[in-house]
Amino acid sequence: SMSLREHALSLFRSAVGTVRPAPMLKRAVKFQEDGCPQLLVKGKAFPIKRHLYLVGFGKAVLGMAAAAEEILGDHLVQGIINVPLGIQESLQRAGMQEMLLKPHSKIQVIEGAKNNLPDPEALKGAVAIQELAEGLTADDLLLVLVSGGGSALLPAPIPPILLKEKEKLTNMLASRGAAIQELNIVRKTLSLLKGGGLARLAYPAQVVSLILSDVIGDPLDIIASGPTVASSHSVQDCLQILTKYNLLHNLPESVETVLSRSPTKPTASEDYSHVCNVIIGSNTLALDEAKCQAEGLGYATLILSTAICGEVSRVAMLYCQLVQLVCLGLTSLREGPLGEEVRGNLLQLAAELEIPGLNLAEFLQALQGLGPERPVCILAGGETTVQLQGTGKGGRNQELALRVGLGLHRAQTMETGSPLGRCKIVFLSGGTDGQDGPTEAAGAFCSPKLVEEALQEGLDVEGFLSNNDSYTFFSQFQGGHHLLVTGLTGTNVMDIQAILIRAT
Repeated sequence: SMSLREHALSLFRSAVGTVRPAPMLKRAVKFQEDGCPQLLVKGKAFPIKRHLYLVGFGKAVLGMAAAAEEILGDHLVQGIINVPLGIQESLQRAGMQEMLLKPHSKIQVIEGAKNNLPDPEALKGAVAIQELAEGLTADDLLLVLVSGGGSALLPAPIPPILLKEKEKLTNMLASRGAAIQELNIVRKTLSLLKGGGLARLAYPAQVVSLILSDVIGDPLDIIASGPTVASSHSVQDCLQILTKYNLLHNLPESVETVLSRSPTKPTASEDYSHVCNVIIGSNTLALDEAKCQAEGLGYATLILSTAICGEVSRVAMLYCQLVQLVCLGLTSLREGPLGEEVRGNLLQLAAELEIPGLNLAEFLQALQGLGPERPVCILAGGETTVQLQGTGKGGRNQELALRVGLGLHRAQTMETGSPLGRCKIVFLSGGTDGQDGPTEAAGAFCSPKLVEEALQEGLDVEGFLSNNDSYTFFSQFQGGHHLLVTGLTGTNVMDIQAILIRAT
Protein backbone atom coordinates (compact mmCIF):
# COMPACT_ATOMS: atom_id res chain seq x y z
CA SER A 1 0.00 0.00 0.00
CA MET A 2 1.25 3.48 -0.83
CA SER A 3 2.14 5.77 2.04
CA LEU A 4 0.35 9.08 2.62
CA ARG A 5 3.50 10.78 1.36
CA GLU A 6 3.41 8.84 -1.93
CA HIS A 7 -0.27 9.66 -2.30
CA ALA A 8 0.42 13.37 -1.73
CA LEU A 9 3.19 13.28 -4.33
CA SER A 10 0.97 11.61 -6.92
CA LEU A 11 -1.78 14.19 -6.30
CA PHE A 12 0.68 17.05 -6.80
CA ARG A 13 2.04 15.47 -9.99
CA SER A 14 -1.41 14.96 -11.48
CA ALA A 15 -2.44 18.54 -10.62
CA VAL A 16 0.65 19.94 -12.35
CA GLY A 17 0.31 17.47 -15.23
CA THR A 18 -3.12 18.79 -16.11
CA VAL A 19 -1.85 22.38 -16.54
CA ARG A 20 1.32 21.49 -18.44
CA PRO A 21 1.27 23.34 -21.77
CA ALA A 22 0.71 20.37 -24.12
CA PRO A 23 -2.22 18.62 -22.39
CA MET A 24 -3.75 21.97 -21.51
CA LEU A 25 -3.70 23.25 -25.09
CA LYS A 26 -4.85 19.94 -26.54
CA ARG A 27 -7.87 19.98 -24.23
CA ALA A 28 -8.82 23.52 -25.18
CA VAL A 29 -7.86 23.83 -28.86
CA LYS A 30 -8.70 21.68 -31.88
CA PHE A 31 -8.12 22.35 -35.55
CA GLN A 32 -10.78 21.42 -38.08
CA GLU A 33 -9.66 20.84 -41.64
CA ASP A 34 -12.77 19.84 -43.59
CA GLY A 35 -14.36 22.62 -45.66
CA CYS A 36 -13.29 26.02 -44.40
CA PRO A 37 -10.43 25.42 -41.94
CA GLN A 38 -11.33 26.59 -38.45
CA LEU A 39 -9.93 26.84 -34.99
CA LEU A 40 -12.12 25.35 -32.26
CA VAL A 41 -11.45 26.84 -28.83
CA LYS A 42 -13.45 25.13 -26.06
CA GLY A 43 -16.04 24.29 -28.72
CA LYS A 44 -16.31 27.79 -30.17
CA ALA A 45 -15.43 27.99 -33.89
CA PHE A 46 -13.18 30.65 -35.47
CA PRO A 47 -12.91 30.34 -39.26
CA ILE A 48 -9.49 30.98 -40.84
CA LYS A 49 -10.39 33.09 -43.86
CA ARG A 50 -6.87 34.17 -44.75
CA HIS A 51 -3.82 33.85 -42.50
CA LEU A 52 -3.26 32.53 -39.00
CA TYR A 53 -0.60 34.25 -36.86
CA LEU A 54 0.62 33.60 -33.32
CA VAL A 55 2.19 35.83 -30.68
CA GLY A 56 2.92 35.13 -27.03
CA PHE A 57 4.66 36.35 -23.89
CA GLY A 58 5.22 34.84 -20.46
CA LYS A 59 7.16 32.28 -18.48
CA ALA A 60 5.18 29.26 -19.73
CA VAL A 61 4.69 30.43 -23.31
CA LEU A 62 7.52 28.46 -24.94
CA GLY A 63 5.85 25.13 -24.12
CA MET A 64 2.43 26.56 -25.06
CA ALA A 65 3.81 27.67 -28.45
CA ALA A 66 5.39 24.26 -29.12
CA ALA A 67 2.05 22.58 -28.42
CA ALA A 68 0.12 25.17 -30.46
CA GLU A 69 2.39 24.72 -33.47
CA GLU A 70 1.80 21.00 -33.34
CA ILE A 71 -1.97 21.53 -33.38
CA LEU A 72 -1.95 24.23 -36.11
CA GLY A 73 0.59 22.61 -38.43
CA ASP A 74 1.09 24.34 -41.78
CA HIS A 75 -1.82 26.71 -41.23
CA LEU A 76 0.40 28.88 -39.08
CA VAL A 77 1.99 31.58 -41.25
CA GLN A 78 4.24 33.30 -38.70
CA GLY A 79 4.72 33.65 -34.96
CA ILE A 80 6.73 35.71 -32.45
CA ILE A 81 7.06 34.89 -28.77
CA ASN A 82 8.78 36.73 -25.94
CA VAL A 83 10.09 34.40 -23.24
CA PRO A 84 12.40 34.70 -20.20
CA LEU A 85 16.15 34.90 -20.77
CA GLY A 86 17.82 31.48 -20.74
CA ILE A 87 14.62 29.43 -20.77
CA GLN A 88 15.47 27.44 -23.93
CA GLU A 89 18.80 26.39 -22.47
CA SER A 90 17.21 25.47 -19.09
CA LEU A 91 14.58 23.27 -20.76
CA GLN A 92 17.21 21.70 -23.02
CA ARG A 93 19.35 20.89 -19.98
CA ALA A 94 16.34 19.47 -18.14
CA GLY A 95 15.70 17.18 -21.13
CA MET A 96 12.28 18.72 -21.79
CA GLN A 97 12.35 18.55 -25.60
CA GLU A 98 8.55 18.62 -25.80
CA MET A 99 8.61 22.21 -24.51
CA LEU A 100 10.96 23.39 -27.27
CA LEU A 101 10.09 24.43 -30.82
CA LYS A 102 11.10 22.22 -33.74
CA PRO A 103 14.24 23.23 -35.73
CA HIS A 104 12.30 24.73 -38.70
CA SER A 105 9.59 26.39 -36.66
CA LYS A 106 7.72 29.40 -38.08
CA ILE A 107 7.78 30.92 -34.62
CA GLN A 108 10.56 33.34 -33.77
CA VAL A 109 11.72 33.20 -30.15
CA ILE A 110 13.01 36.34 -28.42
CA GLU A 111 14.47 35.96 -24.94
CA GLY A 112 14.53 38.93 -22.60
CA ALA A 113 13.45 40.39 -19.25
CA LYS A 114 16.53 39.37 -17.28
CA ASN A 115 15.65 38.95 -13.57
CA ASN A 116 12.01 39.47 -14.57
CA LEU A 117 12.59 43.16 -15.39
CA PRO A 118 11.79 44.82 -18.73
CA ASP A 119 14.99 45.32 -20.77
CA PRO A 120 16.02 46.27 -24.33
CA GLU A 121 15.65 42.64 -25.49
CA ALA A 122 12.09 42.43 -24.20
CA LEU A 123 11.39 45.79 -25.85
CA LYS A 124 12.72 44.46 -29.17
CA GLY A 125 10.32 41.52 -28.94
CA ALA A 126 7.42 43.78 -27.98
CA VAL A 127 8.08 46.02 -31.01
CA ALA A 128 8.14 42.97 -33.32
CA ILE A 129 4.80 41.80 -31.86
CA GLN A 130 3.38 45.30 -32.24
CA GLU A 131 4.39 45.48 -35.91
CA LEU A 132 2.90 42.07 -36.65
CA ALA A 133 -0.40 43.09 -35.00
CA GLU A 134 -0.59 46.40 -36.88
CA GLY A 135 -0.30 44.65 -40.25
CA LEU A 136 -3.33 42.36 -39.84
CA THR A 137 -6.54 42.50 -41.91
CA ALA A 138 -10.16 41.62 -41.17
CA ASP A 139 -9.64 38.15 -42.67
CA ASP A 140 -6.68 37.26 -40.42
CA LEU A 141 -6.74 35.46 -37.11
CA LEU A 142 -4.26 36.25 -34.32
CA LEU A 143 -3.75 33.59 -31.68
CA VAL A 144 -2.28 35.11 -28.50
CA LEU A 145 -0.62 32.96 -25.82
CA VAL A 146 -0.40 34.55 -22.38
CA SER A 147 1.06 33.37 -19.07
CA GLY A 148 2.35 34.94 -15.86
CA GLY A 149 5.52 36.99 -16.20
CA GLY A 150 4.14 38.35 -19.47
CA SER A 151 4.07 41.91 -18.20
CA ALA A 152 7.87 42.30 -18.00
CA LEU A 153 8.17 40.65 -21.42
CA LEU A 154 5.91 43.11 -23.21
CA PRO A 155 7.28 46.58 -22.51
CA ALA A 156 6.25 49.13 -25.14
CA PRO A 157 6.09 52.62 -23.67
CA ILE A 158 4.03 55.14 -25.65
CA PRO A 159 6.47 57.44 -27.51
CA PRO A 160 8.19 59.70 -26.58
CA ILE A 161 8.54 57.79 -23.26
CA LEU A 162 11.75 55.77 -23.04
CA LEU A 163 11.89 52.37 -21.39
CA LYS A 164 14.30 53.61 -18.71
CA GLU A 165 12.01 56.56 -17.88
CA LYS A 166 9.04 54.24 -17.41
CA GLU A 167 11.20 51.90 -15.30
CA LYS A 168 12.39 54.76 -13.13
CA LEU A 169 8.83 55.90 -12.51
CA THR A 170 7.71 52.34 -11.64
CA ASN A 171 10.64 51.95 -9.24
CA MET A 172 9.87 55.28 -7.57
CA LEU A 173 6.26 54.17 -7.03
CA ALA A 174 7.37 50.78 -5.69
CA SER A 175 9.86 52.36 -3.26
CA ARG A 176 7.05 54.56 -1.90
CA GLY A 177 4.95 51.49 -1.16
CA ALA A 178 2.58 51.36 -4.14
CA ALA A 179 0.66 48.07 -4.38
CA ILE A 180 1.13 45.79 -7.39
CA GLN A 181 -2.37 46.76 -8.66
CA GLU A 182 -1.41 50.44 -8.56
CA LEU A 183 1.88 49.77 -10.37
CA ASN A 184 -0.04 47.87 -13.05
CA ILE A 185 -2.53 50.71 -13.58
CA VAL A 186 0.32 53.19 -14.14
CA ARG A 187 2.20 50.75 -16.41
CA LYS A 188 -0.91 50.07 -18.49
CA THR A 189 -1.66 53.75 -18.95
CA LEU A 190 1.83 54.42 -20.32
CA SER A 191 1.94 51.32 -22.53
CA LEU A 192 1.02 50.72 -26.17
CA LEU A 193 0.26 47.02 -25.68
CA LYS A 194 -0.95 46.52 -22.10
CA GLY A 195 -4.50 47.19 -20.96
CA GLY A 196 -6.05 46.02 -24.24
CA GLY A 197 -3.51 47.81 -26.44
CA LEU A 198 -2.49 44.69 -28.36
CA ALA A 199 -6.11 43.88 -29.18
CA ARG A 200 -6.74 47.46 -30.36
CA LEU A 201 -3.70 47.36 -32.66
CA ALA A 202 -4.75 44.00 -34.13
CA TYR A 203 -8.21 45.29 -35.06
CA PRO A 204 -9.97 44.40 -37.41
CA ALA A 205 -8.43 40.90 -37.21
CA GLN A 206 -10.07 38.25 -35.02
CA VAL A 207 -8.06 37.88 -31.78
CA VAL A 208 -8.20 34.69 -29.71
CA SER A 209 -6.26 34.81 -26.46
CA LEU A 210 -5.37 31.60 -24.58
CA ILE A 211 -4.44 32.42 -20.99
CA LEU A 212 -2.64 30.48 -18.26
CA SER A 213 -3.49 32.24 -15.00
CA ASP A 214 -0.98 32.71 -12.17
CA VAL A 215 -3.07 35.32 -10.33
CA ILE A 216 -5.55 34.69 -7.50
CA GLY A 217 -9.12 34.85 -8.84
CA ASP A 218 -7.98 34.82 -12.51
CA PRO A 219 -8.67 38.53 -13.22
CA LEU A 220 -8.18 38.82 -17.01
CA ASP A 221 -7.08 42.45 -16.95
CA ILE A 222 -4.33 41.74 -14.37
CA ILE A 223 -2.69 38.60 -15.84
CA ALA A 224 0.33 39.91 -17.79
CA SER A 225 -1.38 43.36 -17.55
CA GLY A 226 -4.22 42.30 -19.88
CA PRO A 227 -2.92 43.11 -23.41
CA THR A 228 -6.09 41.71 -25.00
CA VAL A 229 -8.59 42.85 -22.35
CA ALA A 230 -10.46 46.14 -22.23
CA SER A 231 -8.90 48.15 -19.40
CA SER A 232 -11.26 49.15 -16.61
CA HIS A 233 -8.96 52.07 -15.73
CA SER A 234 -8.56 55.54 -17.13
CA VAL A 235 -5.90 58.25 -17.13
CA GLN A 236 -7.75 59.71 -14.10
CA ASP A 237 -6.89 56.56 -12.11
CA CYS A 238 -3.26 56.87 -13.13
CA LEU A 239 -3.12 60.56 -12.13
CA GLN A 240 -4.77 59.73 -8.80
CA ILE A 241 -2.05 57.18 -8.01
CA LEU A 242 0.75 59.56 -9.01
CA THR A 243 -0.83 62.24 -6.79
CA LYS A 244 -1.23 59.80 -3.87
CA TYR A 245 2.52 59.04 -3.92
CA ASN A 246 3.44 62.67 -4.44
CA LEU A 247 5.01 62.12 -7.88
CA LEU A 248 2.81 64.32 -10.05
CA HIS A 249 5.29 67.22 -10.11
CA ASN A 250 8.28 64.97 -10.44
CA LEU A 251 7.55 63.30 -13.78
CA PRO A 252 9.78 63.03 -16.85
CA GLU A 253 8.61 65.44 -19.55
CA SER A 254 7.77 62.54 -21.88
CA VAL A 255 5.34 61.06 -19.32
CA GLU A 256 3.64 64.45 -18.87
CA THR A 257 3.27 64.72 -22.66
CA VAL A 258 1.59 61.30 -22.92
CA LEU A 259 -0.70 61.86 -19.94
CA SER A 260 -1.86 65.23 -21.25
CA ARG A 261 -2.70 63.70 -24.66
CA SER A 262 -4.54 60.66 -23.32
CA PRO A 263 -8.34 60.35 -23.46
CA THR A 264 -9.78 60.80 -19.98
CA LYS A 265 -12.44 58.07 -20.19
CA PRO A 266 -11.70 54.36 -19.74
CA THR A 267 -11.38 52.59 -23.08
CA ALA A 268 -13.99 50.01 -22.12
CA SER A 269 -16.49 51.87 -24.30
CA GLU A 270 -14.41 50.78 -27.32
CA ASP A 271 -15.47 47.76 -29.29
CA TYR A 272 -13.75 44.54 -28.25
CA SER A 273 -16.14 42.25 -30.12
CA HIS A 274 -13.24 40.99 -32.27
CA VAL A 275 -11.56 39.54 -29.17
CA CYS A 276 -12.15 36.26 -27.35
CA ASN A 277 -10.23 35.67 -24.07
CA VAL A 278 -10.17 32.11 -22.73
CA ILE A 279 -8.54 30.85 -19.53
CA ILE A 280 -7.19 27.42 -20.42
CA GLY A 281 -5.23 26.74 -17.23
CA SER A 282 -5.54 27.87 -13.62
CA ASN A 283 -5.11 26.78 -10.02
CA THR A 284 -8.78 25.72 -10.01
CA LEU A 285 -8.29 23.32 -12.92
CA ALA A 286 -5.20 21.82 -11.27
CA LEU A 287 -7.02 21.29 -7.94
CA ASP A 288 -10.06 19.75 -9.65
CA GLU A 289 -7.76 17.16 -11.23
CA ALA A 290 -6.08 16.42 -7.87
CA LYS A 291 -9.53 16.00 -6.28
CA CYS A 292 -10.54 13.38 -8.88
CA GLN A 293 -7.31 11.50 -8.22
CA ALA A 294 -7.72 11.67 -4.43
CA GLU A 295 -11.27 10.34 -4.64
CA GLY A 296 -9.97 7.54 -6.85
CA LEU A 297 -7.51 6.66 -4.07
CA GLY A 298 -10.39 6.41 -1.59
CA TYR A 299 -10.16 9.79 0.17
CA ALA A 300 -13.13 11.89 1.18
CA THR A 301 -11.88 15.06 -0.54
CA LEU A 302 -12.68 18.75 -0.11
CA ILE A 303 -11.17 21.83 -1.79
CA LEU A 304 -10.72 24.59 0.79
CA SER A 305 -9.87 27.47 -1.57
CA THR A 306 -7.91 28.36 -4.71
CA ALA A 307 -7.08 31.79 -3.28
CA ILE A 308 -5.03 31.08 -0.14
CA CYS A 309 -2.94 34.16 0.58
CA GLY A 310 -1.38 35.94 3.52
CA GLU A 311 1.65 35.66 5.77
CA VAL A 312 2.98 32.12 5.88
CA SER A 313 2.90 31.80 9.69
CA ARG A 314 -0.80 32.78 9.83
CA VAL A 315 -1.70 30.42 6.99
CA ALA A 316 0.19 27.62 8.81
CA MET A 317 -1.96 28.27 11.91
CA LEU A 318 -5.10 28.00 9.80
CA TYR A 319 -3.98 24.63 8.43
CA CYS A 320 -3.01 23.34 11.91
CA GLN A 321 -6.46 24.17 13.33
CA LEU A 322 -8.10 22.56 10.31
CA VAL A 323 -6.10 19.35 10.77
CA GLN A 324 -7.09 19.25 14.45
CA LEU A 325 -10.75 19.54 13.50
CA VAL A 326 -10.47 16.71 10.96
CA CYS A 327 -8.71 14.50 13.53
CA LEU A 328 -11.46 15.20 16.06
CA GLY A 329 -13.95 14.06 13.44
CA LEU A 330 -12.00 10.93 12.52
CA THR A 331 -11.75 9.95 16.19
CA SER A 332 -15.41 10.88 16.85
CA LEU A 333 -14.56 13.64 19.34
CA ARG A 334 -15.79 16.61 17.32
CA GLU A 335 -18.68 17.58 19.57
CA GLY A 336 -16.67 18.31 22.71
CA PRO A 337 -15.37 21.69 24.00
CA LEU A 338 -12.12 21.21 22.08
CA GLY A 339 -14.07 21.04 18.80
CA GLU A 340 -15.83 24.31 19.68
CA GLU A 341 -12.54 26.00 20.51
CA VAL A 342 -10.88 24.88 17.29
CA ARG A 343 -13.88 26.00 15.20
CA GLY A 344 -13.75 29.40 16.88
CA ASN A 345 -10.02 29.75 16.19
CA LEU A 346 -10.57 28.80 12.55
CA LEU A 347 -13.30 31.38 11.97
CA GLN A 348 -11.18 34.05 13.63
CA LEU A 349 -8.10 33.21 11.49
CA ALA A 350 -10.10 33.08 8.27
CA ALA A 351 -11.59 36.51 9.04
CA GLU A 352 -8.10 37.95 9.66
CA LEU A 353 -6.60 36.43 6.51
CA GLU A 354 -9.46 37.74 4.31
CA ILE A 355 -9.01 34.94 1.76
CA PRO A 356 -11.11 35.93 -1.30
CA GLY A 357 -14.21 33.81 -1.79
CA LEU A 358 -13.57 31.49 1.17
CA ASN A 359 -16.82 30.47 2.85
CA LEU A 360 -15.42 28.72 5.90
CA ALA A 361 -18.78 28.06 7.59
CA GLU A 362 -19.90 26.19 4.46
CA PHE A 363 -16.61 24.29 4.33
CA LEU A 364 -16.91 23.24 7.99
CA GLN A 365 -20.47 22.08 7.29
CA ALA A 366 -19.14 19.85 4.47
CA LEU A 367 -16.38 18.59 6.76
CA GLN A 368 -18.96 17.61 9.35
CA GLY A 369 -20.75 15.54 6.71
CA LEU A 370 -17.69 13.29 6.23
CA GLY A 371 -17.96 10.00 8.07
CA PRO A 372 -15.14 8.78 10.36
CA GLU A 373 -14.54 5.69 8.23
CA ARG A 374 -12.66 7.18 5.23
CA PRO A 375 -9.30 8.96 5.17
CA VAL A 376 -9.60 12.70 4.45
CA CYS A 377 -7.85 14.84 1.86
CA ILE A 378 -8.04 18.64 1.92
CA LEU A 379 -6.69 20.54 -1.09
CA ALA A 380 -5.98 24.24 -1.48
CA GLY A 381 -4.07 26.62 -3.73
CA GLY A 382 -2.90 30.23 -3.96
CA GLU A 383 0.22 32.07 -2.93
CA THR A 384 1.47 32.90 0.55
CA THR A 385 4.02 35.56 1.46
CA VAL A 386 7.09 35.36 3.71
CA GLN A 387 8.46 38.30 5.65
CA LEU A 388 12.18 37.57 5.44
CA GLN A 389 13.94 37.90 8.80
CA GLY A 390 16.91 35.56 8.34
CA THR A 391 19.65 34.78 5.86
CA GLY A 392 18.81 31.09 5.34
CA LYS A 393 17.81 29.25 2.20
CA GLY A 394 14.25 28.22 1.50
CA GLY A 395 11.00 29.24 -0.15
CA ARG A 396 7.44 29.96 0.91
CA ASN A 397 6.30 26.35 0.33
CA GLN A 398 9.09 24.70 2.33
CA GLU A 399 8.61 27.20 5.13
CA LEU A 400 4.83 26.63 5.19
CA ALA A 401 5.32 22.85 5.34
CA LEU A 402 7.80 23.09 8.21
CA ARG A 403 5.60 25.54 10.13
CA VAL A 404 2.57 23.25 9.79
CA GLY A 405 4.61 20.24 10.95
CA LEU A 406 5.94 22.12 13.98
CA GLY A 407 2.52 23.58 14.84
CA LEU A 408 0.91 20.13 14.80
CA HIS A 409 3.72 18.60 16.86
CA ARG A 410 3.24 21.33 19.48
CA ALA A 411 -0.52 20.90 19.61
CA GLN A 412 -0.04 17.16 20.06
CA THR A 413 2.42 17.48 22.95
CA MET A 414 0.45 20.21 24.72
CA GLU A 415 -2.87 18.40 24.95
CA THR A 416 -3.06 15.10 26.76
CA GLY A 417 -5.17 12.68 24.76
CA SER A 418 -4.94 14.92 21.69
CA PRO A 419 -6.73 13.35 18.69
CA LEU A 420 -3.62 14.21 16.62
CA GLY A 421 -1.82 11.31 18.29
CA ARG A 422 -4.41 8.92 16.85
CA CYS A 423 -4.04 10.04 13.24
CA LYS A 424 -1.41 9.80 10.52
CA ILE A 425 -0.94 13.22 8.89
CA VAL A 426 1.03 14.45 5.89
CA PHE A 427 1.10 18.05 4.68
CA LEU A 428 2.51 18.98 1.27
CA SER A 429 3.05 22.42 -0.24
CA GLY A 430 4.61 22.97 -3.65
CA GLY A 431 5.03 25.56 -6.41
CA THR A 432 3.52 24.34 -9.69
CA ASP A 433 6.43 25.85 -11.67
CA GLY A 434 8.80 23.44 -9.89
CA GLN A 435 10.68 26.19 -8.07
CA ASP A 436 10.40 27.42 -4.52
CA GLY A 437 12.62 30.35 -3.61
CA PRO A 438 16.27 30.13 -4.69
CA THR A 439 16.35 26.31 -4.31
CA GLU A 440 16.03 23.32 -6.62
CA ALA A 441 13.02 22.09 -4.64
CA ALA A 442 9.39 22.88 -5.55
CA GLY A 443 8.34 22.55 -1.92
CA ALA A 444 8.27 19.96 0.86
CA PHE A 445 6.31 17.30 2.77
CA CYS A 446 6.04 17.49 6.53
CA SER A 447 4.33 15.72 9.41
CA PRO A 448 4.25 16.09 13.20
CA LYS A 449 6.14 12.76 13.38
CA LEU A 450 8.94 14.18 11.21
CA VAL A 451 9.32 17.19 13.51
CA GLU A 452 9.30 14.91 16.57
CA GLU A 453 12.17 12.84 15.08
CA ALA A 454 14.12 15.98 14.20
CA LEU A 455 13.77 17.30 17.74
CA GLN A 456 14.89 13.93 19.15
CA GLU A 457 18.01 14.19 17.01
CA GLY A 458 18.68 17.57 18.56
CA LEU A 459 17.79 19.74 15.55
CA ASP A 460 16.56 23.24 16.44
CA VAL A 461 13.47 23.47 14.22
CA GLU A 462 12.56 26.90 15.66
CA GLY A 463 16.04 28.17 14.79
CA PHE A 464 15.75 27.02 11.19
CA LEU A 465 12.41 28.81 10.86
CA SER A 466 13.54 32.07 12.41
CA ASN A 467 16.47 32.11 9.95
CA ASN A 468 14.12 31.32 6.99
CA ASP A 469 16.27 28.25 6.50
CA SER A 470 13.69 25.54 5.80
CA TYR A 471 15.61 24.17 2.79
CA THR A 472 18.69 23.46 4.93
CA PHE A 473 16.49 21.73 7.51
CA PHE A 474 14.84 19.45 4.95
CA SER A 475 18.05 18.68 3.07
CA GLN A 476 19.97 17.82 6.27
CA PHE A 477 17.26 15.66 7.70
CA GLN A 478 16.66 12.12 6.41
CA GLY A 479 18.80 12.81 3.34
CA GLY A 480 16.41 15.38 1.87
CA HIS A 481 13.75 12.66 1.52
CA HIS A 482 11.03 15.19 2.38
CA LEU A 483 11.91 17.80 -0.20
CA LEU A 484 9.57 17.90 -3.17
CA VAL A 485 11.85 17.97 -6.21
CA THR A 486 10.14 17.96 -9.62
CA GLY A 487 12.51 20.00 -11.79
CA LEU A 488 11.15 22.81 -14.01
CA THR A 489 7.59 22.02 -15.07
CA GLY A 490 7.19 24.61 -17.84
CA THR A 491 3.91 25.83 -16.36
CA ASN A 492 2.78 28.02 -13.44
CA VAL A 493 -0.56 28.27 -11.65
CA MET A 494 0.79 29.38 -8.24
CA ASP A 495 1.08 26.89 -5.33
CA ILE A 496 -0.80 23.77 -4.30
CA GLN A 497 -1.28 22.36 -0.80
CA ALA A 498 -2.55 18.91 0.16
CA ILE A 499 -3.37 17.60 3.64
CA LEU A 500 -3.85 13.83 3.96
CA ILE A 501 -5.20 12.38 7.20
CA ARG A 502 -5.99 8.83 8.24
CA ALA A 503 -7.00 7.44 11.62
CA THR A 504 -4.46 4.93 12.93
